[in-house]
Amino acid sequence: MRISIDAMGGDFAPLEIVAGTLQAAKSLPGLDKLFLVGDETAIQAELDKCKGPVPACIEIVHASEVVGMGESPAVAIRRKKDSSIVRSIALVKDGKADAIFSAGNTGAAVAAATLKLRTLEGVTRPAIATVMPTPKAPFVLLDAGANPDSTPEMLQQYAVMGSIYSREILGVKNPSVGLLSIGEEAAKGNETTKKTFGLLEQTELNFVGNVESGDLYGGKVDVAVCDGFVGNVVLKTSEAVARMIAGWLKTMFRANPLRILGALLSSGVFKEMKSHADPASHGGAPLLGANGVVIIGHGSSNALATFNAIRVASEAVDHDLNHLIESELKRITTET
Repeated sequence: MRISIDAMGGDFAPLEIVAGTLQAAKSLPGLDKLFLVGDETAIQAELDKCKGPVPACIEIVHASEVVGMGESPAVAIRRKKDSSIVRSIALVKDGKADAIFSAGNTGAAVAAATLKLRTLEGVTRPAIATVMPTPKAPFVLLDAGANPDSTPEMLQQYAVMGSIYSREILGVKNPSVGLLSIGEEAAKGNETTKKTFGLLEQTELNFVGNVESGDLYGGKVDVAVCDGFVGNVVLKTSEAVARMIAGWLKTMFRANPLRILGALLSSGVFKEMKSHADPASHGGAPLLGANGVVIIGHGSSNALATFNAIRVASEAVDHDLNHLIESELKRITTET
């Protein structure tokens, strides 16, 4: 297993990215090579902090440029050909790596992967699949931001890819798939969702129909399908609400000594809730449909997120996820 890691991507790079890579090298089995791509001097400085010898599977690949989080993806990919994200994806394209992880500029990662790796057969455009926590079990939301505008055919492809990911990586035997809309009835929604509803009914997916946003966190579906505009709004709104509730609870529990005592007694519960909701526990979001395993991390990815992203990348390669996606899409296209 060979994984390329954009060591300069993210708010805490390269420190946290290198730390997570070291953790993965020491504890995850089957890793033959972990390429840390980026500024060689900066990466080596972080490796030098490592207690004991650096694992033999880690190799630095120098890249002289970095794509900033606020840069235009198209412009950055065109002008910064020696950036860490472009060089990381090039390793996959050239067959030197089996997967790539980046917590850098999401748009640049999607653009570079789409342009350099292309898409799998049967896939119009790749989609970002984000694992969202709920009190019962996580669900997969896609597209979470790669394609603001999506056709019904693309949404059908997302449903297939999300179902396979839920089954193979999250271990759900027969994932239920819901189409995010403004009402449960088939007639609700815009023209795109109405046509998508009809396409999904023709597949052998466990399609349960339309779902509303309020259904997402109640465990009604294992996979929620929508275009990238809606998906990104759902993702960012969910993150904002989680932060608001956390801050609200802190303020209320500090109101008086009795509440402070109650908070101390409930600290175990709060820690458990935080661990379930922490995006770092899932590592990163796969860019499903790209002709290569691509894992995109949150900009604030820490060492734990990096470790889990490498784990998820290796699992996707082990399960031959892309071959399964191509086979399923080809079968559905033939049948419909």
